[in-house]
Amino acid sequence: MKILKVSTLRGPNQWHIQRHQLIVIRLDLETSLQTPPKSIPNFYNNLVELLPNLGRNELFVFLRSMENATMADVVQNVALELQRLAGMPVEFGANRPTAESGVYQVVFEYQFEQDGRYAARAAVRLCQSLIDTGTYPIFEFQQDLRDLAELKLESQLGPSTESIVAEANARGIPWLNINSRAMIQLGYGIHQKRLQATLSNYTGILGVELACDKEATKGILRDSGIPVPRGTVIKSLKYLEEAIANVGGFPIVIKPLNGNHGRGIGIDIRSMLAAEDAFEVAQQVSEEVIIERFHQGRDHRVLVVNGKVVAVAERIPAHIYGDGKSTIAELIEITNRDPLRGDGHDNVLTKIVLDRTSLDILQRQGLSLETVLEAGKICYLRATANLSTGGIAVDRTDDIHPENIWLAQRVAKIIGLDIAGIDVVTSDISKPLRVTDSVIVEVNAAPGFRMHTAPSVGTPRNVAAPVISMLFPEGSPARIPIISITGTNGKTTTTRLTAHIFKQTQKVIGYTTTDGIYIGEWLVEKGDTTGPGSAQVILRDPTVEIAVLETARGGILRSGLGFDGCDVGVVLNVQADHLGIGDINTIEELAHLKSVVPASVFPSGYVVLNAEDELVVAMASKVKAQVAFFSLDPENPVFKAHVEQGGLGAVYENGYLSIIRADWKLRIEEAINVPLTLGGKANFMIQNALAASLAAFAQGVKIEEIKAGLVSFVASADQTPGRMNLFNLGKFHVLLDYAHNPAGYRAIADFINTWKGERIGIIGAPGDRRDSDIEELGQLAATMFSRVIVKEDSDRRGREPNAVAALMQKGVISANPNLPCEIILDEVTALETALNQATDGSLVVIFPEKVESIIKLIEARISQEPSP
Repeated sequence: MKILKVSTLRGPNQWHIQRHQLIVIRLDLETSLQTPPKSIPNFYNNLVELLPNLGRNELFVFLRSMENATMADVVQNVALELQRLAGMPVEFGANRPTAESGVYQVVFEYQFEQDGRYAARAAVRLCQSLIDTGTYPIFEFQQDLRDLAELKLESQLGPSTESIVAEANARGIPWLNINSRAMIQLGYGIHQKRLQATLSNYTGILGVELACDKEATKGILRDSGIPVPRGTVIKSLKYLEEAIANVGGFPIVIKPLNGNHGRGIGIDIRSMLAAEDAFEVAQQVSEEVIIERFHQGRDHRVLVVNGKVVAVAERIPAHIYGDGKSTIAELIEITNRDPLRGDGHDNVLTKIVLDRTSLDILQRQGLSLETVLEAGKICYLRATANLSTGGIAVDRTDDIHPENIWLAQRVAKIIGLDIAGIDVVTSDISKPLRVTDSVIVEVNAAPGFRMHTAPSVGTPRNVAAPVISMLFPEGSPARIPIISITGTNGKTTTTRLTAHIFKQTQKVIGYTTTDGIYIGEWLVEKGDTTGPGSAQVILRDPTVEIAVLETARGGILRSGLGFDGCDVGVVLNVQADHLGIGDINTIEELAHLKSVVPASVFPSGYVVLNAEDELVVAMASKVKAQVAFFSLDPENPVFKAHVEQGGLGAVYENGYLSIIRADWKLRIEEAINVPLTLGGKANFMIQNALAASLAAFAQGVKIEEIKAGLVSFVASADQTPGRMNLFNLGKFHVLLDYAHNPAGYRAIADFINTWKGERIGIIGAPGDRRDSDIEELGQLAATMFSRVIVKEDSDRRGREPNAVAALMQKGVISANPNLPCEIILDEVTALETALNQATDGSLVVIFPEKVESIIKLIEARISQEPSP
C-alpha cells in the first residue's frame, strides 16, 4: 500500500457537514487489492491481538464478517483506534474507491491535525507490516502511541482556554486559533473578542503590570486597608538579615518578585541557613527577591470574574500518605500511576516530579527517598500548592464567608483586573480574614481554571461561563452575517455585486473573489482567494461587519469551508467543469461537493437556489434553512409552485427584476437600467443580479438599497475584471470574459449571437481539463464565431506545447471545417493580430488567461484609437 496524498479538512465538507476535522488520504492499495484482509491468514486475529479494542468495536466486528471488505476499511479503523489509544476519542470514518483502479479515498476524524496525519501513516505502516510478516514490532507500536501522545500535548489548548472554548461552543459562538502568542478569537469580524489563556480583551495592561509586581500589589492593597503580609524587596544576600528583621523575624517566605506557578518560592523558613538557600533559589527566577512574613494557614485561590467571585479552591501541595511498607520514592511512583495524573496540563492532575526543591522539602522534614513512611502519615513534597507541581484542589466555593467575597471583589477592582486569581492564606475561609488574622498574599492575572473546573475533591465549577457572559452579554452578537456564493459560472460577478449591494447599507463589507480579498474599498491581497484561508482573513478582521465569500470547489475539496456555518448560501448553477480533477469525475459528484454550501446554512438563514438547474433544485430537499429560488421565467414550475406556497423568490418578469412571494411582488428595477445586464441582453447576468438581490433581501436589505446597488454596478474592468467587459474601440468592440467551460461559452453565445458584424473569437482552455472537454470548447466556438484564433495558456498545467491548441482546433474543424481557424499560441500576439484585422462593426471576443495584462493592452489600444 502507498499513500499518494494526505489532505486536512477543517470545516464543513463533502464527507460530513457537522464533523469538520477530517483527514483524507488517497491510498493506493497496490497488491493488497488482490489480497483482501479476509484472504490473509490470521490477519484479523493478529490485528485484534495488537488492538484488542477493535475486537469489541461493533462496526469493526461487522466489517470483519464482510467478504468484500478491503484494506481501505481496515486502515480507516486502525487510524481511528490509534488516536483513541493515545487519548483522543474519535469516531467517524468512511472510504470509497476512486475512478483509478485500486486507489481509495480513506477518511477519518481527528482531534489534532498533526496526530491525524501521523495516524494515517502509522495505520498504513502497521497494516502493511501485518500483511508482509504477520506482525508489527511492539516497540514500533509503543513508539507510535508515544509520538501521538507527544503531538497531542504540543497541539492541545491549555485547560483554561479549553474550558472557555467548550463554553463558547455550547453557546454557538465560533472560535479561531490566531496562531500568535497562543491567542484565540471568539466570534467573527467586528464582534470578535480575543483571549490569551485567561487574559481577555477587557484586561487592562496596568492591572496586569501591577499584578506581576508582587510588592507593588501588596503596597496598593495595604494602602487600601487590605490585610497583606509585611514584606520587603532586596537584590543582594547581604541585605537578607536586615530584611528578615524588618518583617518581624522568622518564620518567613522568600519568593521571586516576578514569578509564577510557584517557581522559586520557599515558605515557612525558620533559620538563616535555610533563608540563604531559599534566596539563591528565588534569584534564579528573578533578580529582585521578596522577603515576607509567613502566615500559618491553608492556601486558597479565589477566582473573580467581571467583579464577582465565581469559585474558591483550597490548594494542597503535592504530598503522599505512608502505608508502613513502601519507601517515599515508591509511594511517589504509586501516586503517579493514578489515571487522573498526566504530564503538564494533559490531565486533571499533574504527576509529581522530583527535583531539588522536593529533596530540600524532604530534608527539612528529616526524610529521604529511601524512608519508609508509617501508615497514614502525610509527607509534603512541595512548599507551594500549585497544581502544575502535583498539588490537588478542594472546592470551597460554598464555604467562603460573605465578607471575604466582598473583600476579594474589592481587591480585583483595586488592582484593575477583569479576571483575577486572589491567593488567600487562612485557617478557615468560612470566617472573615480579620477574625482569623489571615492575609491576601498575591493577586494573579491570567489565573488558571483547572483547579475550579476539575477539583480533586468537591463540585466542579463552570468558571468559563461567566467569562463568556462578560465578553458576550446576553443579546449581544458574536457573529457577522456570512453570505457564501458557489456555482460553476458567475460566482465572482455575483459575489462582487452582492458585496456592492450590501455596501449601500453603509456597513463595512469584506469579500473574497478569484481576483483578491477586499475590505471596504480596499484590496487586501491579490490573487485567487476563494478558499477557506481567504475566508478567514475576512472573519478575523475586526472592522468587517458583513462577509460575502466566493466559495470555489477547490477550497471545499482541499480543506472544507472556512467557517462553521453561514446565513445565506447561494448556488448559481452546476455545470461540467474541472471534471476528472480531485476525484470529482461526474457532474453529480460536483453537485454533491457544491451542496456543502447550502447544507451549512443555519436554520434561521436562507438558501438561494437556481430554479432552472435540476441539480441545484435537488439541493433544496437536503437543507435545514429556508429556501428561496430565482428564475428568468415566472412560469418555471419549480419557481411558480414555490412562491405560490409562500416561498420567497426573485424573478425576471415583464422586463423587471422583482422579489415575489405568494400574492405580493416588489419590483426592484427594469433590467435595461441595470448596467450589468448589458441593456437586458445578457441573460446569465440577469440571473446573477437576481441571485444577488435575493441574497441581500433575505438579509433584510431594503429594496431601495438593492436598486441603488444594481444601477450603480457596472460590468467594467474596474468592478468586474474579466467578466463581460465590453470595450468600445471606435470602429469595433472588444468583449473580454473569463469563460473557460462549455456553460460559460454558451452564456456568452446568447449575447454575441445577436451581434450583426463579424465575430472574431480568441479561444483557449486550461490544460488540466480532459481532452473531450477541450475539444467541446472548440466545437462551441465554431458555432459562435465567424473566425477563430486559438491561443494557449502560458501555464500549460502539465501539457506539452501546442497540445491544448491542437485539441481546440480539432474541435473547431469537426464542427465547421470551413471556418477560418489559425493557431497563435501567445495570448498577446493573438489579441494584437485580431485587433489589427478587425473590420468595422465587428466584435472581437477573447477568453484570456491573464486578465489584467489583456485589459491593459486593450485600454492602451483605446487611447490610440481616434474617436468615432
